[in-house]
Amino acid sequence: MNKFVVFIITLFILIFIGFIFIREGNMPVNKNDKTNVIFLIKPGENLNQITNNLSKNNLIRNKISFYLVVKKLGIERKIQAGDFRLSPSMSAETIANNLTHGTIDIWVTLLEGWRREEAAQAIYNKISIPEIEIVQAFKEGYIFPDTYLFPKTSSIDNLVKIINSNFDNKFKTLSSSSIKKLGLTTNQVITIASLVEREVKLPDDRQKVASIIYKRWKNDWALNIDATIQYTLGYQASEMSWWKKELSADDLKLESPYNTYIHTGLPPTPICNPSLSSLTAITEIDPNFEAWFYISDKTGKMHYSKTLEEHNTNVKRYLR
Repeated sequence: MNKFVVFIITLFILIFIGFIFIREGNMPVNKNDKTNVIFLIKPGENLNQITNNLSKNNLIRNKISFYLVVKKLGIERKIQAGDFRLSPSMSAETIANNLTHGTIDIWVTLLEGWRREEAAQAIYNKISIPEIEIVQAFKEGYIFPDTYLFPKTSSIDNLVKIINSNFDNKFKTLSSSSIKKLGLTTNQVITIASLVEREVKLPDDRQKVASIIYKRWKNDWALNIDATIQYTLGYQASEMSWWKKELSADDLKLESPYNTYIHTGLPPTPICNPSLSSLTAITEIDPNFEAWFYISDKTGKMHYSKTLEEHNTNVKRYLR
């Protein structure tokens, strides 16, 4: 009986200590400190990472207590990515609940290979800025593909500042000496990169295709790139896409400065917003690359050839 009594007393003490531990851990770090702290949760971060970051920012007293509070509330899956205005005067439970709503900013992902209208639609879906304003604010090719954190109340000027800054920072990482050696302007680099972005599916092909496009352009050959026709044709309502899947013989004859079947030289502007990989491929162009032609089979694999005869053979072999 004495052992049983000791067990009950010990259990009661442990429960009491646990209660005090959780209660103390739920209390504010400093109830008098009303300072706002902007706390960021990145997409994909789990509860452990979020808890550790809250502790590092001195926003919670105890990591275990916060973890238990979230579990008790059943809100682990409701925590959002974004940034939040928190304070050391908030209890752990208040902070936990705040992380499920009220993010100050919005995450928007802009994909590589999109034209500016597609990027504008993605932004509009998260932030109520008319698509036409976004399209008019940016030049094609200069909306760097990335995941952005935009303020909910962003103006068009805010968007331009954030996106332009990101583009400038990324472009600075490219080899300026290589660009200069190739005799390319910034716009030419972006234009060729945009062609590579739409033409190539596999990473290993970017530099090779870039080299062929560069060689054909410099030698005044027609580039014969379908994506430039797709860009000219614009939105296809029947396909709900900005990029027509199958081009007709009449499409290839379309009179447009973007038609690289009937006009030599580069298109007047980039045709999409290229990735850093495609931009980097331009700095790695080999003017002495032996191939002059390429064709992509149905799997996306490229096949290269030195002569038109070899190219025609590849067309029959891989596309018919």
